Amino acid sequence: MAGRMPAVVVDTGTGYTKLGYAGNSEPQHIMPSAIAIKESSSVGEQASRRLGSGIEDLNFYIGDEALSAKGYAVKWPIRHGIINDWDLMERFYEQIIFKYLRCEPEDHYFLLTEPPLNTPENREYTAEIMFESFNVPGLYIAVQAVLALAASWASKKAGERTLTGTVIDSGDGVTHVIPVAEGYVIGSCIKHIPIAGRDITYFIQGLLKEREPSIPAEQSLETAKAIKERYCYVCSDIVKEFNKYDTDPSKWIKVYNSVNSITKKPFSVDVGYERFMAPEIFFHPEFSNPDFSTSIHETVDTVIQNCPIDVRRGLYKNVVLSGGSTMFKDFGRKLQRGVQKLVDSRLKVTEQLSGGNLKPTPIDVNVVSHPMQRYSVWFGGSMLASMPEFYQVCHTKKDYEEFGPSICRHNPVFGAMS
Repeated sequence: MAGRMPAVVVDTGTGYTKLGYAGNSEPQHIMPSAIAIKESSSVGEQASRRLGSGIEDLNFYIGDEALSAKGYAVKWPIRHGIINDWDLMERFYEQIIFKYLRCEPEDHYFLLTEPPLNTPENREYTAEIMFESFNVPGLYIAVQAVLALAASWASKKAGERTLTGTVIDSGDGVTHVIPVAEGYVIGSCIKHIPIAGRDITYFIQGLLKEREPSIPAEQSLETAKAIKERYCYVCSDIVKEFNKYDTDPSKWIKVYNSVNSITKKPFSVDVGYERFMAPEIFFHPEFSNPDFSTSIHETVDTVIQNCPIDVRRGLYKNVVLSGGSTMFKDFGRKLQRGVQKLVDSRLKVTEQLSGGNLKPTPIDVNVVSHPMQRYSVWFGGSMLASMPEFYQVCHTKKDYEEFGPSICRHNPVFGAMS
């Protein structure tokens, strides 16, 4: 493998795209998965432009530049993790490769990520773009949950590394609970929770709107987001937490200072109960969504109980957190306690029903937090793509030319025991 250029790892999410080279511990670039194109572009015009490929075709921005571009329409080509506009996605990849990574795609193997239950057709479209438009020498499309499991190896000894576990992947747009056995996702048991980072931000925004008239309307969302990232944490008992704030407000209430972007005058916001109330919506979803009331620990337990009985212990033993919305202080601890309580009460019922004759073996629930949690999918990809066997399992340009895009319908699992 000497002399080979490092692989490029690109993790495209609904809210943010992380990109960089394999072997690094953090992505080089993190940007919103947004693209800004000229307002006038109708579908017909886009089609004719693609045939003509004039200078207009280069007139677009991605990431933070897209969000600040004046006179452009901002589009988000990925919805709930799934790509739904392939023309825009191709342009997005184009700028990622040439403008941000500044690499020659023909010299690098690529590892891209996909959500669980992505359709085989989507994999084929991705393969067509990468092999036809960018002429990459090799491509591997990895399931995000499997990469998140691999990322958790960073906090484990070599003998404990496994690709069996339950991944809780919570980003900006959606939270998934995904059981993985020996590197294969148990698709029929996946559950999604309609609460993620954006909902927590909206929840804080709603609480502040009622109480803090000094926040400029156009800055209320970014203020809520900054408060969420800086001050929020998960508490063990919500009633005790309210009492803490009531008895010693000076200790617990924080002040967030910012500047009005239009008048340039400073303003400040008192941050109180929302510090613990906002992340609590994972455990009490009815606070923000009256149609959904199943807490995250109940969902995790249900997912594992739906799986084949012989993998359940392994799934309880390795619950891995992934994504920015799992970064709240003590989130893992509260989740572990909640799931363990459900498991223990079920075993107790089993024992009672047997009249005390049956003593079930206790089941250990272990929630794994690790330093790479925020970028765990990208970091897992970086680890796997820097292994020598990565190049053996990649689909190559030669295979693609011989067999066509259907080769990418399946990507072999590897690296579980290394």
